[in-house]
Order: sequence, then structure tokens, then C-alpha cells
Amino acid sequence: MLLSLIRSGADIWTIIGAIMSVIIVVFLTLPVHEFAHGFVADKLGDPTPRYQGRLTLNPIAHLDPIGSLGILLFGIGWAKPVSINARYFKNPKWGMAITALAGPVSNIIMAFIALILMNLFILLGNNWGITGGVYLLVVYFFSYIARINVYLAVFNFIPIPPFDGSRILFAFLPTKYYFSIMRYERVIFIGLLIVLYTGVLSYPLSYVSNLILSGLSFIAGLPFSF
Repeated sequence: MLLSLIRSGADIWTIIGAIMSVIIVVFLTLPVHEFAHGFVADKLGDPTPRYQGRLTLNPIAHLDPIGSLGILLFGIGWAKPVSINARYFKNPKWGMAITALAGPVSNIIMAFIALILMNLFILLGNNWGITGGVYLLVVYFFSYIARINVYLAVFNFIPIPPFDGSRILFAFLPTKYYFSIMRYERVIFIGLLIVLYTGVLSYPLSYVSNLILSGLSFIAGLPFSF
């Protein structure tokens, strides 16, 4: 993300806003995403996240250095995955699916909150006469947080290992086929990174993300349109 902004000749306020937003994403969004996985798993009967110290919002417990750097530079990254043991669930398939769903849903919720705060700031800024670089910085700050949260949610819905979408797919595939696929998780992940690097998935991911973001923006703006 930062590289694309620099290449596009973005102004200094936009770049500063992006960096500030990445810091928030890395130290708040990713921990909340992983905490959501651990919290739901714990509630469904799996004590593994609790035993591993993952039921916390402390960023240190969740951050992956390479994944964090990826968010800063490319807008795509990840945290340290929460270990889940499906054997503790009454229904392993649906337990895994619900646990996996919790992460992207937390991103959508955070995106919506960011959009609400952005609209609130715009309203107050117009009433108080706030203009210039600071105004643009704050608006871009909230806008970027919303955008990257939505993008992370959509990215995690990709139905191949090791993303959350593959765990959701687990609920609909016969067990033997699912675990046959999971044996090649690392190979598939490397293949996905290559595909992402080529930009083949950029358009469909951006299209879906923009569609969701537009819907959230519309709903978040309704209370401020009267």
C-alpha cells in the first residue's frame, strides 16, 4: 500500500495518514481479528487459545513481523494464526467454520466503526471550520482503516488454505476431501502468493472489497445525511 502511494506521487498528508493507519491496523485490527478466532473457539469448547495466551488484545501475542511489513508495503498481511483443535467442538465442521468466520466479521465491524467515526469527524469539521492538511489527514486515516479492514476480510474469505475461507469451506466438503487438500497447505499458500504477486486476483478482490465498502459507507452515512 505504501509503495503504491509513493509511486503514485501521493502528497505527504496522504502518506502520513497511511502510515498512521497501518500502525492502528497492525496493533489493533490484527490482534482483534485473532482474538475473535480465539474467543469464539473458547466459547465453543476449545481451550487451546486460552492455554496459548491468545485470548488477549495485546499485539505482541498476535503479530507476525513479515505479515505486518506486508500490510505496510502492500496492504496485504497477516498475524500469527490462532491454533484451534476441532476435536473439542461438538460439531467439528461447523465449529471450525464459525470460528473462522469470527475473524473476517470482526474486520467488517471495525470497518463500519471507522466509517461512523469518519462521518462524525466530517460533520464536526464542517461545523467547527476544520480545513487543510489536518482535516484531510484525519479523513484519510479513518477511510484507510475502513478500506484495509474490508480488504483483509475479503482476503481472508479466499477458500484455500491457510485462510479463514478454507475453514468455512470445511463445513461443506466431505472430511476426506478437505484433509486431502490440507496436506498441501504450504504448497497451495506459496502458489497463492505467486498468483497475488502477478496481480491476477487484484481486480476480483478489489471489486468485492469496493462493493462491501460502498454498502458499509452508505449505511454508516445514513445517520449523518439528515
